[in-house]
Amino acid sequence: MMAEKNILAYFKSPEEAEAVAGRLKKLNPIDIAIDRIEKYPGDGVERAFNPISGDVPSLGKLTLDADYSGRSAAVLSAADPSASGMSGGGDDDLDGRDILLTVVVAEPSFEEAMRLIREGGGLV
Repeated sequence: MMAEKNILAYFKSPEEAEAVAGRLKKLNPIDIAIDRIEKYPGDGVERAFNPISGDVPSLGKLTLDADYSGRSAAVLSAADPSASGMSGGGDDDLDGRDILLTVVVAEPSFEEAMRLIREGGGLV
């Protein structure tokens, strides 16, 4: 059995990822998938919160319109500059890259797969 390598690559559009996936098929990948990812979980908040009343589940839920399943994720999101407004957040290479291409290839094909992904605009 040959060793496998997995690659997670981020793209700005589904079309970019699909074009690269098409080129990767010549390497006979073991598995390949394209998904849209989001920074914050859930479908958003469906009701308005009044911060004065104290009926606010978390800062992240109030400011980011996110729906958290656990308290830990809600607390962690409050530290994000998008929630607190306390920082510009710096430069984030992933901004605008919400398409995730996941590919599993045999180890001998790994370098070629990485080259194809980078040439296609993917961020690995």
